[in-house]
Order: sequence, then structure tokens, then C-alpha cells
Amino acid sequence: MAKTTWKGSTLLGPLPPVMVSCGTMEQSNIITVAWTGILNTHPPRTYVSIRPQRHSYGIIKQSGEFTLNLTPTRLIRAADYCGMYTGAKVDKFERCHLTREAGVEVSCPSIAECPLSLECRVFDIVPLGTHDMFLADIVSVRADEALLDESGKLCMDRADLAAFMHGEYFALGKKLAKFGFSAVKKRKK
Repeated sequence: MAKTTWKGSTLLGPLPPVMVSCGTMEQSNIITVAWTGILNTHPPRTYVSIRPQRHSYGIIKQSGEFTLNLTPTRLIRAADYCGMYTGAKVDKFERCHLTREAGVEVSCPSIAECPLSLECRVFDIVPLGTHDMFLADIVSVRADEALLDESGKLCMDRADLAAFMHGEYFALGKKLAKFGFSAVKKRKK
């Protein structure tokens, strides 16, 4: 396969277009980011990278809390809107017809319509250039009960999550395999 070479760029993907809620139940905001991921398993840690000029940046820096709300495909218009407009001028919950849901471990609300919400507490902020990275402990996970099977196992394929790649949104496709499938030994008959 022939490949062309470009200078370094942000072409890693797909990424989750998460709607990050912050603030309080009375004065909250949502910013959509794709610069997020998992940092560690034990303790569970994540990050979001946000430009210091963004309205949510100051809210998160002051409160030290945010919630990552995973975006299902049915909410991609709301996610796009929350990434395009500033919460300094518009109530994004109201404008996008989203419901504030009180946090369990944090003061900021989650988005009730999102199937999975990760409540986070910031432990460090790392300046990186255009963005600062908020490093955070995941202190609580809220999952829609519709994502659980009869035994209580989380079935992420039921979440119908969206993905973001190079300025475009996608629906995630079918499940291909389970982690570790390549190492499973075949049973002898």
C-alpha cells in the first residue's frame, strides 16, 4: 500500500465527542470536546484538553470538577451545537433541550439524555500550547440501566455512541470481537 507523508497533525481517530458538563445545577455549561481519553485504570483517571479562551475552561479551573457525558448518535446535533457556541451567551441545556441531572460525587450536573456519565475531579492542569490538559480522577460512573444485561453486565453496544474523526461525526459500527479474543485457545472436541 502506498502512503503519502504530511507534517505532524491531530489525525488520531476515532475519538469520542463527549459533552463535558461543568458548573452547578443553577449555573451550568456544556462544552463538546474530542481531546479526551483514559489515563489510568487504578485509580481510574481521565483528561480533557481545553483552550484557555473557552468559557468552560474558567468554570472547570475554579470548581475542579466536570462530567464527561458520552454522546449517543441521536444527540450529535446537540453535541455539535455545544462545541460551536459559547455558554457565556446561551444556556446550552435549554437551547438543546437537555436535562440537568444532579451529580452523585460532584457539584456539576450530568446530562440525563446521555447513556453514560463519568463524574471527574481535577488533580492537575498541564499547559500544552493551544490547550491545557485537565487531569482528573473518575470518582463516579452513572450508566443508563438500559445498557445492562440480565446479569448486570455493561453492554456498550447498546449505547449507540457517536465518534469524531478529522472534523466529521460517525456512528460506531458493529462489535467485531472481545478484548483478548486472539489469545483464547480453541477447545478440543
